[in-house]
Amino acid sequence: MAKLISKTYGEALFQLAIEEDRADAFMEEIAGLRKILTENQEFGRFMNHPKILKEEKTEVLEKVFRGRISQELLGFLVLIVAKDRYGEVETILDYFLAEIKKYKGIGTAYVTTASGLRKEQQARIEQKLLETTGYKKMEMHYAVDESLIGGMVIRIGDRVVDSSIKTKLTELTKQLLKIQLA
Repeated sequence: MAKLISKTYGEALFQLAIEEDRADAFMEEIAGLRKILTENQEFGRFMNHPKILKEEKTEVLEKVFRGRISQELLGFLVLIVAKDRYGEVETILDYFLAEIKKYKGIGTAYVTTASGLRKEQQARIEQKLLETTGYKKMEMHYAVDESLIGGMVIRIGDRVVDSSIKTKLTELTKQLLKIQLA
């Protein structure tokens, strides 16, 4: 049910951004809003509290966000409060951001290596991913996991390419355990 709600409202917000030709502006604004909401969990608890009236929640939204976010986005927040959907606001905004990125051809890659990468190595990896995935732009996220020993793990969406030495050793161990000694 939550997935349907986030898709319905996120899709409506996406269509508004496209119709208004403000995809970039909405994407930037919603990414900022998403960050603010994540950092302020108490605000979320207030907005989701069942004993606080919708009118009070709307008033707080108006005071907090008027002049700081676009009128369309503020109206959207007021709408989801009116429809008792504020509990899904983060998934709605995440759905919207994913749709905008898909529309604009932006991929998100998570690269984990055994040691830190230099800037030129990161640039080569990003360029190779752009060439092989068909995306126009990549959002790159790098992490270090020393347990990989060497190599790297790249995740884009639900696709994973694991060329780490750790995985290769695990696979080799499995193969060796299958060998029957006479």
